[in-house]
Amino acid sequence: MMPFKDPAVEAVFDAFPQSTRKGALALRDLIFETAQTLPDTHPMQEALRWGQPAYLAPKGSTLRLGGHKSAKFAFFVHCQTRLIGDYNSVFPGEDRLDGNRAVLFNHPGQIDANRHGWLIARALTYHVTEKTR
Repeated sequence: MMPFKDPAVEAVFDAFPQSTRKGALALRDLIFETAQTLPDTHPMQEALRWGQPAYLAPKGSTLRLGGHKSAKFAFFVHCQTRLIGDYNSVFPGEDRLDGNRAVLFNHPGQIDANRHGWLIARALTYHVTEKTR
């Protein structure tokens, strides 16, 4: 697990209910692991946005982690991007989605490094990828 640089972000993770915290930490690990494999994600910033842990890459779209009213935890993307639509086209019916803004989870075992790593990579390089469309 990557150590926290911002105590405010760590405090938000600590305040999550255990079922949310475990899954959100697993997604956080996948975000950092995926970012390490991509050329346009450095420096990636971990900060709070809308009170949730958020991940910002210089040429990417913001990712957020947190609880959700319909799931234990969720992976949020900017709703005005094509990210969830593209994801659902490549992996139709694989996950529960909240419109064009989130992938919903009830258990960390639902996280798939290949599938969700693909979405993370697309988000972290969104502005690079969109220029090539």
